[in-house]
Amino acid sequence: MLGRLNIEELQARIGAEIHLSDWITVSQGDIDAFGRVTRDIDPMHMDPEHARTHGPFGTTVLYGFQTLAMLTHLSRPVRVAAVDEAADYDLNYGLNRVRFIAPIPVDMPFRNRIVVKDLQRREDGRYLLTTTNTIEVKGSDRPALVAEWIGLMARESAAPGR
Repeated sequence: MLGRLNIEELQARIGAEIHLSDWITVSQGDIDAFGRVTRDIDPMHMDPEHARTHGPFGTTVLYGFQTLAMLTHLSRPVRVAAVDEAADYDLNYGLNRVRFIAPIPVDMPFRNRIVVKDLQRREDGRYLLTTTNTIEVKGSDRPALVAEWIGLMARESAAPGR
């Protein structure tokens, strides 16, 4: 279990891994739902027979943006630990760099490795926490995704208009 992460702890852990998520999988139904909600009906992702016979990977694979979207779930313990101790809330502030390196086949286990890259205090009392997130695929030497993700952490007293 990840312990509480206060500002000092986060600052001291710059360059260090702070979390390795559990392995998870995404089903064909989840891939299909993502394709429908994003209106990207691509047979490489949604049609197993087409993917097997005509696709570059021999099977359906997660959408790249679906893999990126999984960071929210895979980083939840870090966000909970930091919000409990270092902030009252955190917001998605954006991404510095995202690279889609290798596909994740349907039903293949994957996980996220999180390293603290930077922590900056802003003039308004909020903090920008930048983490490097590496999505690893079980049995593969290549990561599926590497992304620098920025979270905005704040206390209610530091919120604008307060």
